[in-house]
Amino acid sequence: MTPATEPKKELDRELAIDRVFDAPRALVFKIWTQPQIVRLWWGPRGYTTLSCVMDLRPGGIWRVSSRGKDGSETAEQGIFREVTEPERLVFTHAWETEDGTPGHETLVTVTFAEHEGKTRMTFHQAPFTSVEIRDGHIQGWSESFDMLAEHLANV
Repeated sequence: MTPATEPKKELDRELAIDRVFDAPRALVFKIWTQPQIVRLWWGPRGYTTLSCVMDLRPGGIWRVSSRGKDGSETAEQGIFREVTEPERLVFTHAWETEDGTPGHETLVTVTFAEHEGKTRMTFHQAPFTSVEIRDGHIQGWSESFDMLAEHLANV
């Protein structure tokens, strides 16, 4: 490969997921932004969301704590950078360390577009510190979005 055609290393540290949900855009946005509903679909299968707090405004914080199948508890947190109802959310994401402070921070951008009576959601998260960590997020988010779709089917 010539330098011009070599894959960019920074792309290895990005995650992009596109999904189409069989629901109106306003409903999908609501399900992303209402803590009592987020608790029903957030996290990989087998995890129980213990709490979800959201101050849905630029500069507002969010925090989700969960319990895994093995009984271990984790928490993730961030700050909303942009909230444009019903089309876009931008927020930071970091796993909490043992002392409750945020670890490595990524930026998440989620857009919601009308698509033939459904909603096309585009999810982007970066930068990750490694491909392995990114790949763990692929599985976690994909399972979350599967549960989001299941929840939408029952609304």
